[in-house]
Amino acid sequence: MEAAAARPVIHVAAICGSLRKASYNAGLLRAAAEVCEESVPGLRVEHVDISGLPLLNTDLEIDGGFPPAVEAFRDKVRQADCFLFGSPEYNYSIATPLKNALDWASRGKNCWADKPAAIVSAGGGFGGGRSQYHLRQVGVFLDLHFINKPELFVKAFEQPLKFDSDGNLIDTDIQERIKQVLLSLQAFTLRLQKKD
Repeated sequence: MEAAAARPVIHVAAICGSLRKASYNAGLLRAAAEVCEESVPGLRVEHVDISGLPLLNTDLEIDGGFPPAVEAFRDKVRQADCFLFGSPEYNYSIATPLKNALDWASRGKNCWADKPAAIVSAGGGFGGGRSQYHLRQVGVFLDLHFINKPELFVKAFEQPLKFDSDGNLIDTDIQERIKQVLLSLQAFTLRLQKKD
């Protein structure tokens, strides 16, 4: 009991690249938060909404400052210990809202730098895999440290059904795979924090 109490709580900022209300990628992130509450002590997943961010336009930066929505987002990124991205694939790449968020938090002092991250995705064909690989490429410049394994690509349109009509994950096998992603992210975050 004392060992569990002594373990620090790791704050995971969960960022979804889709703005759709019933997004399967948002469903994966909601499932991750539930899995943490149920079976991953010491890890807390909190959704960070990116829907209010304006499109990146450096004319909006005044005297080194950012629009209020951008400042609030950057604060949440800075406060997070690590990140969990729900990355849909649009035209073989990262969705525009996610790329916009990544860019805003990299302006001036890069808020992403030297923090761990993991990616989950749901979609057709490759299950969003191409977006994950592009996100990893962007992460090189942002100095994000992605876990390598396990990877999670959910083929959302194959039977049996993975999500309900509201975008909630209903597949217990994928819930277990999300747990493995979270445990890997937790271990990697703790390892990087020890080096500091």
